[in-house]
Amino acid sequence: MPKLHGAHLLCLAAILVASCTSTDAPAARTEALRYEGVETRLLDDDLVNFRVQLRGDAARDEVDAYARCAAAQYALIRGFGFARHVRTNLREQGGVWIADAVYTISPALPRGLQTLDAEVVAAACAEQGIPTV
Repeated sequence: MPKLHGAHLLCLAAILVASCTSTDAPAARTEALRYEGVETRLLDDDLVNFRVQLRGDAARDEVDAYARCAAAQYALIRGFGFARHVRTNLREQGGVWIADAVYTISPALPRGLQTLDAEVVAAACAEQGIPTV
């Protein structure tokens, strides 16, 4: 795994913070969040589909973060250090939010704008209490 220094670390930290925080003031929750599990499906050697469900008074970015956390931890489990977001479809059905996300996983930082350093993201998820795989 390549070592990241200076500007690379600052860039990754900025991306992580921007993707995990909301600029809107949080509204009072009427129902606590319940993370209802992650389903993973390997589509190819480095292409993985994650389906996550979140019940409660959730916002779209919280459901997206749940899928991102699952992808980061899965990459680590498979011995990879990075993931790249391909797409996420979000929907709400009967009070349950569902994210259907696809990520590539890789040992080196992939090209693209929506890349994740799996270690950094998984640690942030643990700090925020977001479960992973």
